[in-house]
Amino acid sequence: MRRLFSGFRAGSILLAFAALAPQLSAQATAGSKVKTPAQHPELSGVWFMQGTVKVHLIPPEDAPLTPWGTDRLRINRKQPLPEAICLPPGVPTAWQIPEPFEIIPLPGRILIVHEQEHLIRQIYLNREHPADPIPTWMGNSVGRWEGDTLIVDTTGFNELTWADLWGLPHSGEMHVIERIRLVSADVLQVEITVEDPKAYTKPWTAVRKFDRKPDWEIGENICEDNNSYLVPSDTAPRQN
Repeated sequence: MRRLFSGFRAGSILLAFAALAPQLSAQATAGSKVKTPAQHPELSGVWFMQGTVKVHLIPPEDAPLTPWGTDRLRINRKQPLPEAICLPPGVPTAWQIPEPFEIIPLPGRILIVHEQEHLIRQIYLNREHPADPIPTWMGNSVGRWEGDTLIVDTTGFNELTWADLWGLPHSGEMHVIERIRLVSADVLQVEITVEDPKAYTKPWTAVRKFDRKPDWEIGENICEDNNSYLVPSDTAPRQN
């Protein structure tokens, strides 16, 4: 009798599962249409700038400078390039540096690892900026996906970097929006919009493109090594 009951119970479970199978299958099919992080464009890998180094993000004559911005540009043009004395390039100048960088997607954030000075930029996904961010060289970056484009919003800058390699200025009020997307399987486009009411009368936009380098790795780059701006060549330490 116990064996008969056990067989009846097992048969009932199998019948119930069979009845639910179409419903479970439909739910699985519907769930497969939900876009997951794994379905976002594959940005991971090492990238390097297309073409040659361009010191301007926009032509200087097109920069809509305020009087403060004009004065600050004049000062910058008399100073050494910050990267030449081993200072971080900041954003958006980091996109101009002729060194490779690697994009590493992680749960909840995206890392950009620059060979230049081993800088690591963290872009936190789907969260807000801190209410009162501490001013930093690279700013505070948050991001979100809009379709196939990664939108990165960065604020919280100090005033120790330039807005491009030529010396365009920025203040602590600078707000940078980057739209990062693949324009082909191995070409990355970054559209940069700079807003800074203290330095510019209106926002301005620049575009940079990068090639994926599947066989490249991020190497060691020590800025202070043989840097004649910091250590004269005749007094620099030498390796035997």
